[in-house]
Amino acid sequence: MAIHYRLISKNNLQHPEAPPKFYALAKSVGELTLADLADKISNGSTTVSDTDVLAVLNEAAKLVESELVAGNIVRFGRLGSFSITLASEGAATETAFSVKHIKAAKVRFKAGDKLLTALATAKFKKVQAS
Repeated sequence: MAIHYRLISKNNLQHPEAPPKFYALAKSVGELTLADLADKISNGSTTVSDTDVLAVLNEAAKLVESELVAGNIVRFGRLGSFSITLASEGAATETAFSVKHIKAAKVRFKAGDKLLTALATAKFKKVQAS
């Protein structure tokens, strides 16, 4: 298996006179739904049905959501961890800051060691732009 990519041309906005350069952009070649994932897990080295796996995955997704909103970091084994980050406007003083300064909450995913190793050793395959 390989990570697919296509090339895009970008101009350097700081040096508009410079010729554009080409950069790699990851290109998805499909998707795997939660039901597909459950089916693959149940057909692997397990005796659990895809219905049971799907129920567990659905519950895991709900728990990740609620635990993140509760302020916890969710460590998902070798996959990695999820946490919340905030985007806010600055205030002149600590006492001047209010919740109105917070503009967005975002989910941060930090890949686990095994996933990082898989990415570091991955092969790459160029695909045609579409």
